[in-house]
Amino acid sequence: MESTIPNQGNASFQPAQQLPGSTAVLVLGILSLVFMGLIGLILAIIAVSKAKECKSIYAQNPNAYTLASYKNMNGGRICAIISMSVLAAVILIVILVAIVANM
Repeated sequence: MESTIPNQGNASFQPAQQLPGSTAVLVLGILSLVFMGLIGLILAIIAVSKAKECKSIYAQNPNAYTLASYKNMNGGRICAIISMSVLAAVILIVILVAIVANM
């Protein structure tokens, strides 16, 4: 009888696992949005740098990791980038208001 389960007889088959650090990137990205300011900036920078490491690990062997964990990492990276962008916009607005107020 023919096997219907793929890789059933293959002892070296490994199911896909979570991308190391993907959950940490997601948590750091979300926390960077919650804690705007210096703490948020630090968390965002850590999240982006950790996401870069995760992307390189995923690129080496994409079949070894779940797509969901890659999407979690990417979501955290996007949250961190949004946090840094909002912070940069706030700083720019504060500088512009200070310049206009002194005129």
